[in-house]
Amino acid sequence: MRTIFDSWLRLPHPGEFLSLLSALIWAFAVILFRIAGKKVSAVSLNLFKIIFALALLSLTMLGLGLPFFPPLSESHYVLLFLSGIIGIAVSDTLLFVALNRLGAELTAIVDCAFAPFVIGFSFLFLGERMTPTQTLGAALIVLAMVLILQKKTDVQIPRRALLSGIGAGILSMFFSAAGVVMMKPMLAEASPVWASFVRTVGAAAAIGLFLAFHPRRRVIMAPLRSLRNIRILIPASFLGSYLSVVVWIGGMKFAQASIAAALNQMSTIFIFMLAAIFLKERITPIKLAAVVIAFAGAILVSVPL
Repeated sequence: MRTIFDSWLRLPHPGEFLSLLSALIWAFAVILFRIAGKKVSAVSLNLFKIIFALALLSLTMLGLGLPFFPPLSESHYVLLFLSGIIGIAVSDTLLFVALNRLGAELTAIVDCAFAPFVIGFSFLFLGERMTPTQTLGAALIVLAMVLILQKKTDVQIPRRALLSGIGAGILSMFFSAAGVVMMKPMLAEASPVWASFVRTVGAAAAIGLFLAFHPRRRVIMAPLRSLRNIRILIPASFLGSYLSVVVWIGGMKFAQASIAAALNQMSTIFIFMLAAIFLKERITPIKLAAVVIAFAGAILVSVPL
């Protein structure tokens, strides 16, 4: 994987490329998580993907010969650990709540709150600024999201579930953005794989502590005993909690957090496209226009400073 990252670094815009690739991988994972979420609770989904990712990341580090305790400052360990608690344990659980209540399409739209949160936090805490061209690109991506909002859905969601799902989704993006900005300064000296490992350890500790004191932990974990559920969770977790996360952190490492976040937002468009291909949803003119505008925005937001 180190060789892969080295080859990607020779690309004109490696951080932007990794951010887009992460968005595409995550879109595939969302479709699979949506299928699994019909029978598995949000906490169970997150628990499985965290354990699965932790095992794969551990094997990856051993395979690459990366040290589990590199000689970095305590702040690297602490901030990445806390970033995992906030950005994986809390954020992803809330994301799965939204996914189970809203479905893939509406959740993807709510996910658009991610980029504005990251840009805001980056402005306040990292001192990052975007050029007018890059700002225009981000605005085009947001415009694409607004166009998609015009699409009427045939699925009726109870108002209470709709509001709670939207609330959970927005909170998920808030905590995810906070975790991103928290870890961003640490990535200058840390390997993306090791950073992913430490964040996942933090998430595993938080979820483990939560379940240890939860009175209904047996009920929560019961769906994970089903082989049918596991068959869907394995590829979903591989894509969503291992491959996409390592690539995503690579994007954050080599690009501005605000730009990477805007490109990550392309996952919304990818989810709609994949839903049309695999779930046989009709491609409307509005959807097609949104795809074109979003890709134009992605190009503009990738223009170097």
